[in-house]
Amino acid sequence: MTYMDLKGQKLKSAEKQISVASTEDKNFALKCVAEAINSNRKEILAANEKDVQNGILSNMSEGLVDRLKLDDSRIDGIIDGINTVIKLQDPVWKSDRVWTMENGLTFSKMTVPIGVIGIIYESRPNVTVDAFALAIKSGNCILLRGSSSAINSNLALVDAIKQGLRNSNITEEVIGFVEDTDRDLVSDMLNATDYLDLIIPRGGKGLIHFVVESASVPTLQTGDGNCHLYVDESGNLEDAVNILVNAKTQRIGVCNACETLLVHENIAKEFLPMAYEALKDKVELRGDIATASIIEVKPATEEDWYEEYLDYILAIKVVKSADEAIDHINKYGTKHSESIITENLTNANKFQRQVDSSTVYVNASTRFTDGGEFGFGAEMGISTQKIHARGPVGLEQLVSNKYLIMGHGQIRK
Repeated sequence: MTYMDLKGQKLKSAEKQISVASTEDKNFALKCVAEAINSNRKEILAANEKDVQNGILSNMSEGLVDRLKLDDSRIDGIIDGINTVIKLQDPVWKSDRVWTMENGLTFSKMTVPIGVIGIIYESRPNVTVDAFALAIKSGNCILLRGSSSAINSNLALVDAIKQGLRNSNITEEVIGFVEDTDRDLVSDMLNATDYLDLIIPRGGKGLIHFVVESASVPTLQTGDGNCHLYVDESGNLEDAVNILVNAKTQRIGVCNACETLLVHENIAKEFLPMAYEALKDKVELRGDIATASIIEVKPATEEDWYEEYLDYILAIKVVKSADEAIDHINKYGTKHSESIITENLTNANKFQRQVDSSTVYVNASTRFTDGGEFGFGAEMGISTQKIHARGPVGLEQLVSNKYLIMGHGQIRK
C-alpha cells in the first residue's frame, strides 16, 4: 500500500462522518481547534521561527519571508478567522429552488459537500488552518501539502488541529497532512482520483501551472497576482497616492499587492511626482518613456508588464484613456484584482464591466481581495478561473449540487 493510499483511505472513511455532521458538531469542533491553537501558541511560534531562520539562511526574499512568518498578531488573526467561520451559515443541504413538473415529480436542488479536497500551497502557514476550517464547515475532508520551507510550522499547526478535534465529536482523520517533503508525492497526490475529488493549488505561477497541467484530479485554479491600479484623469490624487502606497507596500509578498501603476496622460505630470515622493525610498520604479520624461525611473521592458514581483518593485505606464488602461490590464493581467481611481461614474462602470478579473475595485486598494476582508472568515485562495468559482474561495464555493426527485410511481413514456 502506497503512502497516498494510506492517507486517502483514512480521509475517505472520515468523509462519511463529516458529510452528514450537524452544524452544531462542526462548529464545536472548530471552537475546540481555535482553543488548541491558542494553547499551543508558544510551540507554533517556536516551530515557525525555525522555518523563518532556515528561509533567511537560504536567501529567501524579504517578501517570501514575510509570507512565512507568524507572530502573536497573525496567530490572533488565524483564531479570529476560525471564529468568523463558526458564525457563518452552514452551506450544506440548502436549497434555493424547488419545483414540480406537470407529471407530478417534485425536484429539489440541494447543496452537498464536494468530498475530499486536496490543497497544495507554498510558504504561508496560515493556509493550513484556513483550509481546514473552510473544509470542515462545508462538510469536506482536507489533504494538505505545504512547502518544505514551512514544514515545521505546518506540523505544529496540524498537531494543534488534531488535538482540538480529539476534544470534539468530529474524527481527527478529517484532516490529512503530507509531512513527507518528497516532491514525487505531489505527482501521486495530483493523480489520486480514487481518493481526492478536487485539487486546489495556491502559490506562484510555476506551481499553479504544474498542478493544472499534471493533475488528473479536477482542479480549482487559483492565480498569481499581477494586479493593477489605474489613476483616471478625474481621480482624487491624494486618495490615489494613499491607495497606491497601501496596495504596493503594506505587504509585498502577497498576491493582491499592486504590481503595475497606470496613469492617465492628462494628470501624469501632476500625479507621478506625488507617487515618486511617496515611494522613492522603498520601491524601485520602472517606467515607460512617457513616465521617464516626468520622474526618475529605470526603463520598463515588455516583461515588466507581465511580472508579479512580490518585491519592492513597481512598473508604471502612462495611458491615453480608460479604454487603453482596460486593454493593457486584459492583455498583461492575471485576472486577479484591479482598481480604478476615478470620480467619473461612466469610467468606473466601464472599468468594472470590461476588466476581465475576478475582483474589480473603484477607489479602493487591491489589498482587500481576501476571504477575511470579504467576510468569509478565511479562503482557500483567489480563483481566477470562470467556471464554478471566481474570486475568494470560501464556504459557498466548496459545495456542489445534488438534485432530489420525489415521485409516486411515475414512469417515462
